[in-house]
Amino acid sequence: MKKLTIIGGGPAALMLAAQLDTKKYQVVLCEKKKTVGRKFLVAGEGGLNLTYYSSLKELTANYSPSEFMDPIIRQFTNEDLISWLGDHGVPTFTGSSKRVFPVAGLKPIEVLNKFVTNISTKKIEFQLGTKWIGWNEKGHLCFEGSGAIESDIVVFAMGGASWKVTGSDGEWAKPFTACGVSVRPFRPANCAFGVDWNKNFIKAHEGKPLKNIALAYNGYFSKGELVISKFGLEGNAIYALSQKIQEALRAKESTVIYLDLKPTMTVDQIRAKYHSSPLSDVTEVLKRDLNLNRTSIALIKQFSDKNTFLDPDLLVKTIKSVPVIIHSADELDKAISTLGGIALDEVDENLQFKKIPSTYAIGEMLDWYAPTGGYLLQACFSMGFVLAKHLNGLDIGHK
Repeated sequence: MKKLTIIGGGPAALMLAAQLDTKKYQVVLCEKKKTVGRKFLVAGEGGLNLTYYSSLKELTANYSPSEFMDPIIRQFTNEDLISWLGDHGVPTFTGSSKRVFPVAGLKPIEVLNKFVTNISTKKIEFQLGTKWIGWNEKGHLCFEGSGAIESDIVVFAMGGASWKVTGSDGEWAKPFTACGVSVRPFRPANCAFGVDWNKNFIKAHEGKPLKNIALAYNGYFSKGELVISKFGLEGNAIYALSQKIQEALRAKESTVIYLDLKPTMTVDQIRAKYHSSPLSDVTEVLKRDLNLNRTSIALIKQFSDKNTFLDPDLLVKTIKSVPVIIHSADELDKAISTLGGIALDEVDENLQFKKIPSTYAIGEMLDWYAPTGGYLLQACFSMGFVLAKHLNGLDIGHK
């Protein structure tokens, strides 16, 4: 029986472990924290969004690069994941936004425990509090505070470099770089972006949401919600465009995004409603006739001048396109996920390293991007499932 070592205990690793053929492999899962699935639990703090329910074409188009993720997702789709979860005691429901969650009453820790229980029945050994630090001169795995171990197959699933409290700190990059593996610099993804707020504005509106808005940036668009924070803007609408905004900020000190505060109305419809109002006070027209809240109105005031409120036509156009100056991305550890990691051309179609035999990488260690909304977990689960399928199908012989 061949020995297979999984290093990491996040969603990708847990799905891999759940699917491996333990009649073929002696499986050991090493996790440097004292418990597995910490990022799983942090992701579930606002509701455990497991996947996104849409057509495969729509689903895979949201990944970057989509040509990398498309063949992986197609082997274990969102429908496959929903079915798999149901078979393993995690029934789900699809919300109005097409996001898929565990049924009401099923907490993230209970979902995690379903995975762990399933894996435990397969006699997979968990080695917790075990931190991988590299390889020795013989190519054996080295762990902090203990000796080296030999393994026929190794799968790395140690995450990106955000949320260090969960164990994803990116420290693994150094040993890989020393082996000649290209590791791209980590950058925050799905993160907040900095805005220089007026002091009075942020004092009155910190923590306030901007619901049902649309955002435009250099020909790219998103819809959803934003939240005003002391640092700037956060929320799914800006997370969806974070990769594009980051690219611009690497080249210049600031960039401009455009907020549409009334995405369900055209400029002509807003203009007609504005001019038909019996009210004379501009702010009251915006509140009562156009249903803009105090935060939205204050936002327009910060990013326009007095002339905007004196010119109805200009004001209407600004409502559909408020220019907000963005100056930076939030720090790496506060990001939901990271860009960067192992360059995709370092692994083959089975996620095996080209330079390190019988060694694989899955999950956020690799340099790909997914927006929020269940895409990240779906991709990690898909990679774990697909790699297990590949490994289970290998003709490995007997040691």
